[in-house]
Amino acid sequence: MKIAVSVNNNTGLDAELDPRFGRADYFAIFETETEEVDFINNTAKNAAGGAGIQAVQTIADQGVTAAISGNMGPKAYDALKAAAIKVYVSNGGTLQEVIKAYRAGDLDEINGPTNAGHTGLK
Repeated sequence: MKIAVSVNNNTGLDAELDPRFGRADYFAIFETETEEVDFINNTAKNAAGGAGIQAVQTIADQGVTAAISGNMGPKAYDALKAAAIKVYVSNGGTLQEVIKAYRAGDLDEINGPTNAGHTGLK
C-alpha cells in the first residue's frame, strides 16, 4: 500500500509534515510493504488556481491509496474521494512520526474538508 504525506522537504524520515496539501513543497510516497520512501516535488504548489486538484493527480499517478496532511480544502478533498484515496489529517511531526501514528490507528479518516480553501466558504 502506498501512502502520500505532504512534507516540507525531501530529507528522508526526518522531513516535517507540511500542513498544506495542495501547496506542500513535496509529497513523500511511503510504501508500507517495503518501507521505501520516494519524494515527489509538488509542481502544483505555485499554481494560480486548482493546486489541490493538481496535487491529487500527482499522487494518484503514483498509485497511492491514502493521503495524510495537516489540512484539506474542499476541492482537494473531493478530488481525493473521487480517486478513491482515503484522507487523514495529522497535527504535525516528522514523516516517521506520522507513519507511526497512521500504523497505530491514531489518525482518523476525515469525512469532509478541514478548511474552506479558496471557495469563500466560512
